[in-house]
Amino acid sequence: MKKVTIHDIAKELNVSFSTVARALNDHPAISEATKKSVRETAQKLNYRQNKLASSLRSGHSNTIGVIVPSLDVSFFSSVVHGIEKIINENGYSILLYQSNESYESEKKGIETFLNSRVAGIIASVAKETTKYEHFSEIRRRRIPLLFFDRVVESLHVPSVTIDDHKGGFLATEHLIRQGYKRIVHITAKQTIGIFKERLRGYLDALKLYNLPVDESLILYGDFSLDFGRQCIRDLYLREVSFDAVFALEDFTAMGVLQQLLAYKVRVPEEVGVIGFANESFAALVTPGLSSIDQQTVPMGEAAAELFLKMLRSEDLYNNLPKRIVLDPSLIVRASTERLASS
Repeated sequence: MKKVTIHDIAKELNVSFSTVARALNDHPAISEATKKSVRETAQKLNYRQNKLASSLRSGHSNTIGVIVPSLDVSFFSSVVHGIEKIINENGYSILLYQSNESYESEKKGIETFLNSRVAGIIASVAKETTKYEHFSEIRRRRIPLLFFDRVVESLHVPSVTIDDHKGGFLATEHLIRQGYKRIVHITAKQTIGIFKERLRGYLDALKLYNLPVDESLILYGDFSLDFGRQCIRDLYLREVSFDAVFALEDFTAMGVLQQLLAYKVRVPEEVGVIGFANESFAALVTPGLSSIDQQTVPMGEAAAELFLKMLRSEDLYNNLPKRIVLDPSLIVRASTERLASS
């Protein structure tokens, strides 16, 4: 059986080849009535669009590249779920790539996207990344780029984040209101802005409640389950007095919790523990881990909706970038709830 082509649809409708091609690609210059007629005729003739050929002709595809640090972290997988829902509803698909927190892997992912002629890229930056030429190249080529969660401020592109300063403040304030006074904050030695903002929120809460800032209680490192355990071991070795821990993310907080329980420390009676991100395991461990929820699915949906507006924009990067900042929320569980209310 002869394969149906765009020429066959054009002949059937007595219109030009270019009209059919643009209608199939949802070009704004083609009326809705013509698009409907073309789609119906294409279906009647059993036409199957060659997506690769279409992308080669137009210079891009209906695929959006999405790069995340790790899908092992439920925060990122939940954001991707929100992105994919909106993207699919609007006739696009996603090409997903994990950087595994590696700068080199992130660069390779971006190169893969560009070679695949994606319509645009949605990204969250790897913790190893301190140079941004691969992202600058996307902007230079006038390809839509949007950041979520971890943002490169210097590139001036649209972004969707939460208010990390407010999240850090909420976590610390909750501990203070539960009666804790010697609060450790575990943060990252990386330059990623979200962790600096969480630290700033911690410091501002201490100041507001007239608690001293003790540098011995601020610990820097490569966040992980093992690092959380190591922080507690180091605090005990140095005989540093503390009664609560606010960790920059939940895996580190989980490591803290495990080591405290190994030392037979009663949580939350003797030491309170709170994390950040509200990972799925936080509600399943004993005691349940208090955390800051980052509005993951709404973040993904907001990122996708803003990105679709970028795709339709004719003045890409010419104006100040749109930045959406969502509110975090405090999730209180047994690891910090030693008083009736906070």
